[in-house]
Amino acid sequence: MCGICCSVSFSVEHFSKDLKEDLLHNLKRRGPNSSKQLLKSNVNYQCLFSGHVLHLRGVLTAQPVEDERGNVFLWNGEVFSGVKVEAKENDAQIMFNYLSSCKNESDILSLFSEVQGPWSFIYYQASSHHLWFGRDFFGRRSLLWHFSNLGKSFCLSSVGAQMSELANQWQEVPASGIFRINLKSASISKSVVLKLYPWKYISKENVIKGCVNSLTQISANLPTFVSVVANEANLYLKEPVVPLNMMLPQASLDIHRSNISSTPPTRETLQVFLTDGNMKEIVQQFIDVLSIAVKRRVLCLPRDENLTPGKVLKTWNRKANVAILFSGGIDSMVIATLADRHIPLDEPIDLLNVAFMTKEKPIPTGLNKKRIKQKNCEIFSEDSSKNAAAGRGGGAAAAAATSPDKQFSVPDRITGRAGLKELQAANPSRIWNFVEINVSLEELQKLRRTRICHLVQPLDTVLDDSIGCAVWFASRGIGWLVSQDEVKSYQSNAKVVLTGIGADEQLAGYSRHRARFQTHGLEGLNKEIEMELGRISSRNLGRDDRVIGDHGKEARFPFLDENVVSFLNSLPVWEKANLTLPRGIGEKLILRLAAVELGLTSSALLPKRAMQFGSRIVKMEKNNEKASDKCGRLQVISLENLSIEKEITV
Repeated sequence: MCGICCSVSFSVEHFSKDLKEDLLHNLKRRGPNSSKQLLKSNVNYQCLFSGHVLHLRGVLTAQPVEDERGNVFLWNGEVFSGVKVEAKENDAQIMFNYLSSCKNESDILSLFSEVQGPWSFIYYQASSHHLWFGRDFFGRRSLLWHFSNLGKSFCLSSVGAQMSELANQWQEVPASGIFRINLKSASISKSVVLKLYPWKYISKENVIKGCVNSLTQISANLPTFVSVVANEANLYLKEPVVPLNMMLPQASLDIHRSNISSTPPTRETLQVFLTDGNMKEIVQQFIDVLSIAVKRRVLCLPRDENLTPGKVLKTWNRKANVAILFSGGIDSMVIATLADRHIPLDEPIDLLNVAFMTKEKPIPTGLNKKRIKQKNCEIFSEDSSKNAAAGRGGGAAAAAATSPDKQFSVPDRITGRAGLKELQAANPSRIWNFVEINVSLEELQKLRRTRICHLVQPLDTVLDDSIGCAVWFASRGIGWLVSQDEVKSYQSNAKVVLTGIGADEQLAGYSRHRARFQTHGLEGLNKEIEMELGRISSRNLGRDDRVIGDHGKEARFPFLDENVVSFLNSLPVWEKANLTLPRGIGEKLILRLAAVELGLTSSALLPKRAMQFGSRIVKMEKNNEKASDKCGRLQVISLENLSIEKEITV
């Protein structure tokens, strides 16, 4: 994970040798282990490159990196497969070595077509004055662009900053392919031409499927002096996944539903499907490919390797390297179970469970004394969170946390605790750190205003606000470890955060999938799944990368591993979901069957519950909003108010 930025100026009066303070501050939070800037000046333009590294693999390599020919590279990504990177090598340096040896455009496209894993990058070719940049096929790493209204400068950055001007000036770079700008030509013509090298799929019959986002769509919100054109040679990147199987059944399916629809679902209900040998084999294949995806994401990490031979670090003294956004639902339970397979047994795993304070209900007069006692023991304010981070939780805090606090007894907390018990039963030798992260209304409002607001932007809906805030607090990892014996303040220092995003989109997990199926059948369901996966870069992933990266942590998405997506795309829809069946079984059916095969119990039957509802963040403020409404709470605040926050400690 890194914070990368390139600021380009075509005029001397608009050029600055330093990034604006707030933008630099936001980039440094993403990359706490190394910060470096590099200035490249030309008679026609100036480029200021800024790189901020979160060190996760190989030798710490400061960015930007530069070769002897003056080429410059900024990389925010992980090579999990496709391009060979040895265990002790740094993938940024390896990618730059390959790029430096590329002889033409086609070589560059071939390189990025091979990479499996999330990435965004900026690459400057000094001899040709070309600036290349882009995001991976799913857009798992954020990259924004901002063009000045005067046409004198533009900026590419992992994260934006609050601005006193219009809120929509930072926009996400579409995950439509790789872009190239000729900086010399742009300076002379006073216009910026973005040449697109799109993603395309080549089938065995050599039929080319066109890119999803048209040039017109990309250009729609750009200033008039910026245009997007296809590259002259019609070169393209090879899509890393196979297209979605849109096949429909030839006849009505035997879906084992004779008694399922009329009775409450049980684990035995799911086991009926596994009596079908073909289905059982498909489920095992799914487990295998997902397990490999999780393995790649939990083992590409520095671990305690400097121990004396034969000496094992005591388990209680070990720190978790991997955390999981954990609700106890089917997605996070399967990820946790598979992570348990591959993470060293003496290493704890952090399960990050977030809850937002629910509004208190009126209490009868006779219970006033009890209420006063509870009030005196309230611990989950911002101040106590800071104490937790420093390991200084007060006595009152410990006293309150020993008894369940109903104000934080939200659905995800309840299912999370139940999921913890399942994991402990499956592997009692593992230390499972169930981190109870509790957020008050006051803390939510303050940190949304001072930290989260600009991370969610340029997305701006009520849904973006709810999910963005919930993920930010969860991934921050400041909370409490509660056991029968004690309550401890705790802060997760795991640099890698696994999240289950991508499961619902591919496996018909949302209520809108069910609605589409009921009105348009399997054909409509296929189109809905195709649409969901096609828009995941702009709807979710850039935002989540910015939000999690703000803590100097890296989001990793096992369900969006290229091999996992290709496997699921290859299956007909009825082998992934069966929406004629009730909630808790029909949606994400293949994942529920995988959970049963992995030995999970009650969590395999939990119906889908979105994070904003499970954590109860939607209940904290306005209750009459629609998810698609523009959110006034995300509007840009004045720079004077912003300056108050600069050195906030979270």
